[in-house]
Amino acid sequence: MARYTGPKTKIARKFGEAIFGDDKSFEKRNYPPGQHGNNRRRGKKSEYAIQLMEKQKAKYTYGILERQFRNMFEKATRAQGITGEVLLQLCESRLDNVVYRMGVAPSRRAARQLVGHRHITVNGELVNIPSYHLKAGDVVGVREKSKSLGVIQESLSNSSNVYEWLSWNSEKKEGTFVSVPGRVQIPENINEQFIVELYSK
Repeated sequence: MARYTGPKTKIARKFGEAIFGDDKSFEKRNYPPGQHGNNRRRGKKSEYAIQLMEKQKAKYTYGILERQFRNMFEKATRAQGITGEVLLQLCESRLDNVVYRMGVAPSRRAARQLVGHRHITVNGELVNIPSYHLKAGDVVGVREKSKSLGVIQESLSNSSNVYEWLSWNSEKKEGTFVSVPGRVQIPENINEQFIVELYSK
């Protein structure tokens, strides 16, 4: 199962924001990595560089590699609606992202691991594919044997995020993917139009 396993703080510093969540190392050094990282007089970025950076930010944020991301973009172009918005909706509809949004895991990387290790069910069936796309009405739950896992209990107790497009039942440890989120409901700081422009060249 291919995924990015490199240093997270270095990537966050590259984009100038903690895209992987709370990061104490990033807070200490929130400037770009490298020998000249703290030099404010860096050259002006080209249009292509800005577009590429936005695509890379989206890929790292959601933990998706290039081929998969490109396939999702092509799927978004064929769908009805604004391509960039549909692309982000596809990212948000992934099972690993929804597990993270529901608070079952503290990060998308941890959510991906929980799914891969068969701790998560969709409509009562075990699903171990992090990229599985959910549809409105799908019920995502923690497998019965996994409900006592410390990492899940700790994550749920620390979670305070509430999203209109998700519902959560803390007693049953399951939630419903109520609807595909609109762009205003997606909190990620991503300019999807730059990604569309990059792929459309």
